[in-house]
Amino acid sequence: MNVSVVLFTSDLRLHDHPALRAATEARQVVPLFVRDRGVADAGFAAPNRLAFLADCLRDLDAGLRERGGRLVVRSGDVVDEVCKVAAETDADEVHLAADVSGYARLRERRLRHALEAEGRRLHVHETVTTAVAPGAVTPASSGHFAVFTPYFRHWSGLPLRDPLAAPRAVRVPDGVGSEELPTRAGVPGLSPDLATGGESTGRKQLARWLRDGVATYEDRHDDLAGDATSRLSPHLHFGTLSPVELVHRARRADGPGAEAFVRQLAWRDFHRQVLADRPAAATTDYRTKHDRWRSERTAREDIAAWKEGRTGYPLIDAAMRQLRHEGWMHNRGRLLTASFLTKTLYVDWRVGARHFLDLLVDGDVANNQLNWQWMAGTGTDTRPNRVLNPVTQAKRHDPDGAYVRRWVPELAGLEGPAVHEPWKLRGLDRAVLDDYPDPIVDLAEGLARFRKGRAGE
Repeated sequence: MNVSVVLFTSDLRLHDHPALRAATEARQVVPLFVRDRGVADAGFAAPNRLAFLADCLRDLDAGLRERGGRLVVRSGDVVDEVCKVAAETDADEVHLAADVSGYARLRERRLRHALEAEGRRLHVHETVTTAVAPGAVTPASSGHFAVFTPYFRHWSGLPLRDPLAAPRAVRVPDGVGSEELPTRAGVPGLSPDLATGGESTGRKQLARWLRDGVATYEDRHDDLAGDATSRLSPHLHFGTLSPVELVHRARRADGPGAEAFVRQLAWRDFHRQVLADRPAAATTDYRTKHDRWRSERTAREDIAAWKEGRTGYPLIDAAMRQLRHEGWMHNRGRLLTASFLTKTLYVDWRVGARHFLDLLVDGDVANNQLNWQWMAGTGTDTRPNRVLNPVTQAKRHDPDGAYVRRWVPELAGLEGPAVHEPWKLRGLDRAVLDDYPDPIVDLAEGLARFRKGRAGE
């Protein structure tokens, strides 16, 4: 075998990459990334992710050059561009990481058919973007687990493959044309404090997390002001870090914090095995409750206030402003803002999921859509009618108000729990509130509306 192609998608790394390792067994290999026209046409090419992607591609190219290779970048239809590169280099094989979305699976089928028509082979590698492959554990009566706890029990009992070292050398055929690498400088509309992408950054961040953060994760993961989570989700989304390696290294760290972190990695695989078996769940209710959601026209002002962080509920507003400023949001904030939109404002979860995908640097179809459904009560949650009270939750997870004051400067003059209920101070000192809005909905009225709508009355 003389030449193979490895097609990078959401696996932009050199370490622990089974598809890359297999491709380098050929005498020469073409490391290829296609700027997928279909992703842009579908509206998933959000600015924050494009910028992070540009960082990742440049870092990947640098790592390949250190090993004597380079990254080849093309734009267009993925199948067309892969076939062109394979024809240009007379490649025998193409290697690809498995993925779970309906779009990715259709792309894989199209690519296999096109390559086979030309006498070439497609090899799809599991456990590149997941720790456990979607079909590795299934219940007897279904193609996927619908409840996390039994899934996690089976997931935890499976042996994981050993992580692979990065290749020492990558030999690329001469003359393979490539576009210039993109840069984040050319991407408009970025969040001001967007994180930096790339495998080298991700590995340094992981090392710091395992050294300084994971031990206290179980106790502090809901501490909004403490920001005590790993913030590795963008690197997992773009595959600059390996889920398999993360599980191995976290387990070596041992302790309740490491166990809690591994559990979160299992949640990520859980959502992928759901979506792999039920691809329609990306856009439709996993378990419909026949909701009569308020229309976007009727709820237009409430939706706008939610997006802008002007609902009058400080913790909700703080989280939404963090999302806009960083392209990222604390997980507890994600749960609260989703509950507020779907249960308190009674707006369709798809409205919120779309807004999150417009801004989140870790915006991922499986995690984003299924987490939104979990909170809306139309997904895998076994308590579909739970409603998170934003004031109660704020006092529990931001007791001294530091998170709110960080992101809602209008309330910087308030101290302690008062920052979570500023409307109670309206008659005392209007100047302290600095034009902060009144609540757009009464919590009791919102709860009654949700219960009535879900009951079909």
